[in-house]
Amino acid sequence: MTIDYFKRISTLTEHLKNENTGMAVITDPSNIYYLTGFYADPHERYMSLFIDTGSEETYLFLPALDKEIAAGIAKVDFIIPISDEQDPFTIIESNIKEKAAKIGIEMNVVTVAHHNGLKGTFPNAEFIDIQPVINHQRAFKSREEIEGLKEAVNIIEKVLEDGLKTIKEGMTEADLVAEFEYLMKKYGAGGPSFSTMVLAGEKAALPHGTPGDRELRNGDFLLIDFGVITRDRYCSDITRTFIIGEASDKQKEIYNIVKASTQAGVDAVKAGVPLKKFDIAARNVIEENGYGEYFNNRVGHGLGIEVHEAPSIHHLNEDIAEKGMLFTIEPGIYIPGYGGVRIEEEVYINENGEAELLTTFPRGLQIIEL
Repeated sequence: MTIDYFKRISTLTEHLKNENTGMAVITDPSNIYYLTGFYADPHERYMSLFIDTGSEETYLFLPALDKEIAAGIAKVDFIIPISDEQDPFTIIESNIKEKAAKIGIEMNVVTVAHHNGLKGTFPNAEFIDIQPVINHQRAFKSREEIEGLKEAVNIIEKVLEDGLKTIKEGMTEADLVAEFEYLMKKYGAGGPSFSTMVLAGEKAALPHGTPGDRELRNGDFLLIDFGVITRDRYCSDITRTFIIGEASDKQKEIYNIVKASTQAGVDAVKAGVPLKKFDIAARNVIEENGYGEYFNNRVGHGLGIEVHEAPSIHHLNEDIAEKGMLFTIEPGIYIPGYGGVRIEEEVYINENGEAELLTTFPRGLQIIEL
C-alpha cells in the first residue's frame, strides 16, 4: 500500500501556517503513524514528531532502540534517537533552534510532565490545541485506505464465520474469545483492534460488558462485538447478535426491531446532511416500537487506524456528512437482567456521496445449536 505521507504532513502544515502556528509537537503514536508511516509504542520512553512550519522540516525524536526500524520507514527529515539516560528536552533544545511563538500540541494526549518540559524548552511560546485539526484530517479516508479497511473487515468476518463453528456445549464466553483471537492471528491479523466482546444471555444487555466464565446456554442471546487490526494498522469493528437454541417471540421481536433500526441508519447515510440524521433515523425505529429507554448511546463512531476516530454519530451532531467519511452504524436494545441485541455495520460515504457498506456478514437472525 502506497500512502503519500508527505502530503499528509503538508496538509497539516498549511493549516498550521494559516493559524500562525510556528511549530507542532505530535505525541500520540497513532497520529505519528498517520503522518510518517512509522508506529511504535514508546512505553515510558519519550517519542514525538516536531513539525517546523517555517522550514517545513520534520524531526522524529524517539527511543534509541527504535532508531534502526524508524530509519527504514519513517517519512521524516531527521530522526533523533534518545537513549534511556538522556533528558529528552535537552536533546530537543539542541536540535530545534526555532523558538516558535505559537506551538500546537494534542491537549488530550500530552501529559503534565511533557507540557512542563515543553514550557521549559520554549518558555515564551503560547500552546494551542491542534487535536481537532488532526482528528478532522484523519476523518477523511482515501479509496486506498478503504481497501486497507476492507482487508480488516474481510479477516474479521472470516473469523466470525469459522469461530461460530467452534461453539459447543459447556463453552464459556472466555472460551469463545480464545477461539476468535486464535483465528485472528491465523488469518493474518496483527491482533484484535480492541478487547473482544462475547456476551451471553442477560450479559448481552451490557453494551461494554466483559467476557467471563458465563457458559453459553440454550435460550441465550449471544452478542459478539470485535475487530482486528491489520499489519498495516487498519481496524475493523463489527457486531452481530445470535440466539442459542430456540428464539422466543420476544427475542425475535427485539432482534427484528434492531435489524430495522440498523437498516434505517444505513439508508439515511449520504453526503451533505447533518451527521445527526443517521442517529435519529436509527433511533426513531427503536423509539416508535416502544424500546427507546433501552437505547441510550450514540449510534456510531468513525474508525480507521484506530477503532474510535472522528466523526461521532450522535443525535446532536450538527456537522455535515462529507465524502470520504467512514463510520459505524450500531443501534441496540439493552434490557437489564434480560439481554440485548446490537447489529453493527461499517459505512463509507464514497466518491458519489453515497453510502457504501464495508461489512457484508448477513444481518438475518441466526440460531446457534449447541
